[in-house]
Amino acid sequence: MAAHDLVRLLDADPELGERVAPDDVERARHQLVAETRRVPTGRWDAAGVLEPGGTPLGLLLLDGLLLRDLDLGRRASTEVLGFGDILRPWDTDSANSDLPFVARWTVLEPLRLAVLDERFLYSAVHYPAVIDALFARASRRQRGLSVRLVVNQLVRLEDRLTLALWTLAERWGRVTPDGVLVPMGLTHSALARLVGARRPSVTSALGELARDHLLERTEEGWLLRGDPAHLVDPVTERLLAPAQA
Repeated sequence: MAAHDLVRLLDADPELGERVAPDDVERARHQLVAETRRVPTGRWDAAGVLEPGGTPLGLLLLDGLLLRDLDLGRRASTEVLGFGDILRPWDTDSANSDLPFVARWTVLEPLRLAVLDERFLYSAVHYPAVIDALFARASRRQRGLSVRLVVNQLVRLEDRLTLALWTLAERWGRVTPDGVLVPMGLTHSALARLVGARRPSVTSALGELARDHLLERTEEGWLLRGDPAHLVDPVTERLLAPAQA
């Protein structure tokens, strides 16, 4: 992971400063700076992120796309991380568990990370709104994982895939004349881990969804069609049908 330069965090991530008092914004822009690190595409040995001198508060993802896989034997679960997410890759999942969890990190698009170290924290404590925004980021990530738990309880694989992609579209989607584009090169294997299924089954389900014109794989990512709100009623009907029978 190569070192880069300094970045003004409120310029790189303006949302962090949205609730800072107007009279303090300019001062906060100049004081809240952080070193950046760049990570190329491919497998990332996140254990090498730490440097001598202590553990930072976290890493703020400013650019790029990252997959975090959590393996337990032959089973795996995938989390998609992007702009605005906060990482602490030195916190291992196996540290407080007797189960042999193993985390794997894969960079899909080159990363630029801001190191939120002690120097940043000493400045940030003067701006409680920024600290609050960082805590909100952590809560957002937790809510995203909760949504995935709900989606992965759906029986029909086509429903799980469709809703999983629409949840990604809520954060990273881009509206186009042909539909909503999720600009991510997620492979069938990555999608399988995302929805808790086998890759051959996901390939088959994606084919069905493509034939129904609900999604399309393009050079830029996954193109979604239709209105996600219309997906809820059919899914609910399928979930309630056994109980009503």
